[in-house]
Amino acid sequence: MILTLVLVSALQTALIGGIAGYYLSESLYSEIGQRALMVAKTVAATPSVISGIQQRDTETLNELASMLAATNEALFIVIGDHRAIRLAHPSPDRIGLSMADDDGDDGREALVEGRGYISRALGNLGETMRGKAPVVLPESGEIIGIVSVGYSVVQVGNTIQRYKFIFYGIVGLMLLISILVAVVIAGRFKREIFGLEPEEIARLFEERNATLQSVREGIIAINRDGIITTVNRAALETLGMDADTAVAGRPILEVLPDSDLLSVLESGIPDFDREVWLKNRQMVVNRLPVRQGDETIGVVASFRRRDELDHVSQQLTRIQQYADTLRSQTHEYSNKLHTIAGLIQIGAHADALSLIGREASDHQTLIHLLLDAVPDPVIAGCLLGKYNRAKEMGLHLDIDPDSRMSDIPEALPRDQLVSVLGNLIDNALEATRQHTGEGGHVLLSMTDLGHELIFEVDDQGGGIREGERDRIFEKGVTSKESLGKEHGYGLYLVQQFLNRWGGSITVEDLPDAGSRFTLYLPKIPDARSAH
Repeated sequence: MILTLVLVSALQTALIGGIAGYYLSESLYSEIGQRALMVAKTVAATPSVISGIQQRDTETLNELASMLAATNEALFIVIGDHRAIRLAHPSPDRIGLSMADDDGDDGREALVEGRGYISRALGNLGETMRGKAPVVLPESGEIIGIVSVGYSVVQVGNTIQRYKFIFYGIVGLMLLISILVAVVIAGRFKREIFGLEPEEIARLFEERNATLQSVREGIIAINRDGIITTVNRAALETLGMDADTAVAGRPILEVLPDSDLLSVLESGIPDFDREVWLKNRQMVVNRLPVRQGDETIGVVASFRRRDELDHVSQQLTRIQQYADTLRSQTHEYSNKLHTIAGLIQIGAHADALSLIGREASDHQTLIHLLLDAVPDPVIAGCLLGKYNRAKEMGLHLDIDPDSRMSDIPEALPRDQLVSVLGNLIDNALEATRQHTGEGGHVLLSMTDLGHELIFEVDDQGGGIREGERDRIFEKGVTSKESLGKEHGYGLYLVQQFLNRWGGSITVEDLPDAGSRFTLYLPKIPDARSAH
């Protein structure tokens, strides 16, 4: 292991050193070239240089070129006219000759195209990095000359060698440190793996994978950076993903945007049996932080779908609705039968027949309305149960005859919709009974026109004060303080369902008395319900 680490460190150090040295050289050459171009542009924009070129004052231009070259530590500054004929040059015998005589570059890019550029060439002053810029009249934009600034490549090479000496010294020191670290790592490695041999570690790893795959609950683990490190097949199947999907190594928020694993990672507080929505599926999740000493280094989550529980819950919900309906009807019809029996005994046969006909007519009207307007048997059963519940309380649940609720999306959970609608109607019945006593009315209107399902529930209660309209949807907040602590959850559950499905609810006071709760459910849920 020591030998392997040393060889890898040496290879890496040599490779990094070579690449870094190469790029150091290139960057220094580039930097010198940029400096030459910047000086060339500055000289080209100098008024005295422009004036000297216009007047072809070679003496003044040579003095300026010599002074500016010394100031900027340049090897030379050459000034030419619009035909690249030298007007200033460190060698006087070169004045009047073409600038192309040195390196074959006639300055076309600067004189014709009007832009500065960098070149590397071998001239009579040696190999240099050159920056060339056009001299332009500020008034007309006419190009009247060219300025060439050169820095010696030998000078640049000396600078590079000086930097390389320092750099390679650091690289050698790093290699030595790497060797020492390799020795230390090899010494501690045996202790960290509890004295296990590689084949024993491999066997434990396979046993761990087999254990993960055998668990029926989904398991996902993330590290301190929020990257998925472990996931079993049950997790992928539970989330509706293909079993071959490559999830490990991806950020948890990329796979599950609504995941709360990062909050557990930050707080370090475990979270057990939390009901959440993931990939439009309701899950029961346990989240446990992974600690190393006092530091949280990751989180492991196990989760399972609530499908089986939901199926049982739906059946129990329907059975409860049927039981409530039968209980209400039994109680109500027992009273009515006694009344009919009394009417028959006293000979009031016409009144008995009238009562029987009226009762049959009311139920038939309601049943025909529900069959026509609400084909879904779960919702229709809920409304029939609430109708009988209202009669038992001495109230009237009136369903708008123009209501229609037939275009309900398949993805909308019926048990949750029934729970939300039932909570609103129960609250309306309770508020009406508290305010008006027996004989009060609760009105339900429904429509599925457009892109939303809309339910309106009007009561004859005492209304809701303006400042309390937002608070009534908070957990544990209720207006039924006298009824015990078990209240205050109905509207909270309604709001939770709306948050998941992307719906909304409004509350307003009615002109006479009471309140109106209007529920809006989109037929196509928004992006929040997709996770």
